[in-house]
Amino acid sequence: MMKDNSFLTLGIETSCDETAISVVADGRRMLSNVIASQIDIFKNYGGVVPEIASRHHLENINSVLERSLEDAGVTLDDIDLIGVTNGPGLVGALLMGVSTAKALSFAKGIPMVGVHHLSGHISANFISHPELEPPFMSLIVSGGHTEIVNVKDHSVIEVLGGTRDDAAGECFDKVARVLGLGYPGGPKIDRAAKEGDPDSIYFKRVMLEKGSYDFSFSGLKTAVLNYLNSQRQAGKEVRREDVAASFQQAVLDVIVRKTMDACLENHEDKIVMAGGVAANSRLRAMMEEECRKNGIKLYYPEPVLCTDNGAMIACAAYYKYRRNGADGLDLDCYPYLEFQA
Repeated sequence: MMKDNSFLTLGIETSCDETAISVVADGRRMLSNVIASQIDIFKNYGGVVPEIASRHHLENINSVLERSLEDAGVTLDDIDLIGVTNGPGLVGALLMGVSTAKALSFAKGIPMVGVHHLSGHISANFISHPELEPPFMSLIVSGGHTEIVNVKDHSVIEVLGGTRDDAAGECFDKVARVLGLGYPGGPKIDRAAKEGDPDSIYFKRVMLEKGSYDFSFSGLKTAVLNYLNSQRQAGKEVRREDVAASFQQAVLDVIVRKTMDACLENHEDKIVMAGGVAANSRLRAMMEEECRKNGIKLYYPEPVLCTDNGAMIACAAYYKYRRNGADGLDLDCYPYLEFQA
């Protein structure tokens, strides 16, 4: 396509095991979305190996960039802004994306913006729902994060609560592993749970202290392990589907209750879900039911935009640039970057 008057942002995401680059017009119209996933590689390991992930980012990033530009019908000379995830994530993986963004910015004179990974996940909803505008309450649920944040404007975000130990997605991966379901755990647990009884086994719902929007799932993971060990020692048969369904229900009961409480107590009328676990079919069904009861509008991205992608980073970068301007070539990456807009 010929370059028109649209403002084009190139989004680069390499925080974990996806090498993802997209071109987005005017912050919300996705022109390309190329993702080189390493899931098939890490199935053999049962999880991501940081050194191997970094190596594959290095091997993939140039071809992913070329294809993303080709799919969008543009060249680097048409790009107005580069957005790149600079934290949190695996440090070697982040370095691949940030180094690429800095090289392109310097070579072509294109302004560059570093983006917080979670801000990107929230922003995926602006692409799936062009009519969506802040303020709203957002639930971010992924392999590394479980957060409730109040999005007051595109770049004004208040963190209300987060995980104190394991994130929900991390817990899904660990339970899926001990059940022998494989990696990645989220989709495997979701699929198995559909064939199980969520009321067959009771696992404690950890709500923490009254009024807290924080989460704690490490005890639940341990409870599942203890249940499996006790059943096997007693010589009793374990039905994986029932364990998956009961475990999943215990996680989601806490997530949905705390999210709804945060929304109602802060007088918001919209809830926006984001992150890989936002694709969970049971979570979506539960949130839809609770939102319907309380007159709240619910938004979540299409499945391809729930997992890590460059389009969400491009969108977040567009709004951050409009508010704060560009970052310099001294932009660094931070594996434990605290949440910010």
